[in-house]
Amino acid sequence: MDLTAYFDSELSEHLKVAEAVRASLAGPFASLTESCVSSLRGGGKILFFGNGGSASDAQHLATELTIRYIKDRPAIAAIALTTDGSALTAAGNDLGFDKLFSRQIEALGRPGDVAIGISTSGRSPNVIEGLRMAREKGLVAAGLAGRTGGDMVGLADPLIMVPHDAAARIQEMHITIGQALCGAIEIQLGLVEA
Repeated sequence: MDLTAYFDSELSEHLKVAEAVRASLAGPFASLTESCVSSLRGGGKILFFGNGGSASDAQHLATELTIRYIKDRPAIAAIALTTDGSALTAAGNDLGFDKLFSRQIEALGRPGDVAIGISTSGRSPNVIEGLRMAREKGLVAAGLAGRTGGDMVGLADPLIMVPHDAAARIQEMHITIGQALCGAIEIQLGLVEA
């Protein structure tokens, strides 16, 4: 195996997907940013959730907001619904894995909060249930997906759909978009300069 060629191929594909994201997702990104800023200005919070790599993204992004992204500034209210081992195992055992996020949103979500479900396929049952609960409770049900958005289409609004089929490329774009979201929220809230 030619590792140099493989490395070059991976980066070329990444750049191709990044260009497609740049060309097609500025509007949904702005809409998601505006929803988050509006919620935070009104005393709300952002709830992130997903499975596997998307769970890691949820934790990463919530931490960027609650602690800091680039510069020290006041804390921003954000929670990853993927970190409480007791809640996750109790929900999975007692209610079923599909209720993992919806139960936490039922308990912690308030009207005006933003719930951001992350799923590369857009079809993760527990993410879909979480978004349904968010809408039912009056939260903004938003999402990061890939491909054609799966079951998140018509449920998550705003919805950012990375135009690619490979989970790895979708996840790369999700964290890139998420990092940009954190930076844009800080700037829009006037906590840091552009």
